[in-house]
Amino acid sequence: MLDKHETPHDSVRAIAWQDGRLVLLDQWRLPAVCEHMSLDTPEAAAEAIRSMVVRGAPAIGIAAAYGVVLAARKAYANACEGWRQAIVADCESLRAARPTAVNLGWAIERMRAAFPEGPGDPEPALLIEAQAIHAEDIAANRRMGAIGAAFLKSGARVLTHCNAGSLATGGYGTALGVIRSAYACGKIAQVHAGETRPWLQGARLTAWELLRDRIPVTLLADSAAAYLMQRGGIDWVIVGADRIAANGDVATRLGLMASRWRPGRTGLDSWSPPPSRRLIRRRSLAARSRSRTARRRKSWRLPGNESPHRT
Repeated sequence: MLDKHETPHDSVRAIAWQDGRLVLLDQWRLPAVCEHMSLDTPEAAAEAIRSMVVRGAPAIGIAAAYGVVLAARKAYANACEGWRQAIVADCESLRAARPTAVNLGWAIERMRAAFPEGPGDPEPALLIEAQAIHAEDIAANRRMGAIGAAFLKSGARVLTHCNAGSLATGGYGTALGVIRSAYACGKIAQVHAGETRPWLQGARLTAWELLRDRIPVTLLADSAAAYLMQRGGIDWVIVGADRIAANGDVATRLGLMASRWRPGRTGLDSWSPPPSRRLIRRRSLAARSRSRTARRRKSWRLPGNESPHRT
């Protein structure tokens, strides 16, 4: 835990700015080891994004915003009033660290728009902007959590998939934000977390995060989700989304196909909390989404905790 929070069941933070450094919870080490990395260069921030020390589009965007602060510090130290030209290469390096994360490019452009006009050190103004991005994400997640929780009835049994929680955002989470809010209101009896192959984000991250916040969770093999629904063991499917189209099409993890197909066949409810940057103008996503597959390994082995990106 990087700092203290007043909201119940909300102890996890993957990103913080402390003592002039970007502090990240190393998600490759979870669940066996809870270890934080303290970064003070834009190169280190870009590598953390690239190697998935930090993951989840909102969290990546926030980490990149703080990375721009570190880049400004470096540029001003090296070039003084020429920092605006000196910072460009580091901004582009951050942008290239994870091209598929929609929040990454958005955050860098917002930080560039906040470049101060006058002379002097740009770091203080840019730090204020990065912290605003961070705080706005948490506030939006809390709001979505409250909206989503209002739909659930008491005693709900919920299925979630992958990780759309505090670890993937600035804090509180999108899908897990709804679950946190509903559980705090006494509406959730049980959460089932799909393991989420091949990287096991559900097993390694979601289950860890919910247990950390004392929310009852059962780890579920991906192939068992539809069966559990058929037996009447699930009331709601609440998941994150990579993109949401105008007609309600949701692009998310491949392993969720059975979980999203079954609600329509069994009368269950499903919801994907939609952060505004995930909404797109395209009318439909049908047959247009390209899948991303793991190239280097087909599965993650627990309790192994070594990143495939490291030697």
